Amino acid sequence: MEAQADRVRTLGEWEQGWKEGEIGFHQYCVHKMLESYIDKVLCGRKRIRFFFPLCGKAVDMKWLADMGHSVVGVDIAEMGIRQFFEDQKLIYSEEVVPAIPGAKVYKSSDGNISLYQCDLYKFSSAIEGQFGGIWDRGSLVAINPRDREKYAALIMSLMDKDCQYLLDTFLYNPELFKGPPFNVPDVEVNRLFGRSCDIEFIQSSDALPDVKDKEWGLDVFIERVHLLTPKAS
Repeated sequence: MEAQADRVRTLGEWEQGWKEGEIGFHQYCVHKMLESYIDKVLCGRKRIRFFFPLCGKAVDMKWLADMGHSVVGVDIAEMGIRQFFEDQKLIYSEEVVPAIPGAKVYKSSDGNISLYQCDLYKFSSAIEGQFGGIWDRGSLVAINPRDREKYAALIMSLMDKDCQYLLDTFLYNPELFKGPPFNVPDVEVNRLFGRSCDIEFIQSSDALPDVKDKEWGLDVFIERVHLLTPKAS
């Protein structure tokens, strides 16, 4: 992390990126890793409550909701949240969140999807309780590296005792690209979560073809997926 330790992107910069269409991280189909390992996440459970940190307008949320699960997401970008409901042709309502000054929550008419527009670190289990599933695609790798301990503490506070946390990370030479997405090696995953969670490595794949048009100057870009579960107390 050293090469990227001081890299900071403000909330305003993230919001501006949405306004300028800089959303190369968005995928227009269900993420292949989630689709491949959803059975490992569910463990036979039905109607799971899923948390999506930095949700953007991920189509994965609609996919899970259509399977009978419920989804709670958080993102600073109001544009991304509104676009999600519009793209998925979902009727939604908009409410203020008294517990988080300045925040709003956007809810689908069936109540299965609730997306909070606020600073992620102002969200807590006091707002929506804990979750049985977490899909972290593009969140840990996007937050400022100096905030990782704070992020890990938040995520662990949102996990119920049976939670399955599917974590997607990237490996590359951080000397060649400043991020985000940031380089997050396995040793960092273990440092952040190893004391509280059992960590199962699931898959590694070459993701360089997916970013070859981004001019990042990389010759190696590896996607790695882990499944984290709370250690038995």
